[in-house]
Amino acid sequence: MLKAENLEFYYNPNQRFNIPDINLSPGGQLLILGKSGSGKTTILNMLGGLLKPIKGEILIDGTSLYSQSGAALDKFRGRNIGIIFQKPHILAPLTVEENLSLANFFSGKRGDKNETLLKELGIFDKRKAKVNTLSEGEAQRVSIARALANSPKVILADEPTASLDDENASNVVKLLKEQAEKFKAVLIIVTHDQRVKDHISNQIIMGGEL
Repeated sequence: MLKAENLEFYYNPNQRFNIPDINLSPGGQLLILGKSGSGKTTILNMLGGLLKPIKGEILIDGTSLYSQSGAALDKFRGRNIGIIFQKPHILAPLTVEENLSLANFFSGKRGDKNETLLKELGIFDKRKAKVNTLSEGEAQRVSIARALANSPKVILADEPTASLDDENASNVVKLLKEQAEKFKAVLIIVTHDQRVKDHISNQIIMGGEL
């Protein structure tokens, strides 16, 4: 489902990131651990179609991600990749359901699973609420729902537990795993949070720049 081979990226030619190959089947899970500056967010951005590698190839369900560009890449990303950022990238003036509908619109999908998603995530009763009225935990669940709204093949989560207490951190990881298993999607979590280590056994530890 997801294959990344021979990736190379650097901001400074004298400081190149050591980026391992990744090969995950449908439903596969991977935890990428590393300190700040180790390159873990750079990997996530490359896998998410947000940062083109200098060398190497990323395949999602057999399609080369960066063989596309512009609007075609945007549409492919919207249909196949769900990204959960550390800080929820959701539009505060819109309601919860409007945020999900917007994700459907840009990918060209119908959004017939939105209500079910909101129920499973425990925020169906907030569907008419403006995002700026939600608690931090509720806003994060909306961010997860929006990332899953188009039934993506790949789910990428960037530091999803960073600002959460132990109980909520555990709940969020379990929630992501459950949803990924339901969609048979690849799940990749990028974090420096050691609490996540016990939840996903398949792990890569980033060591920084070469």
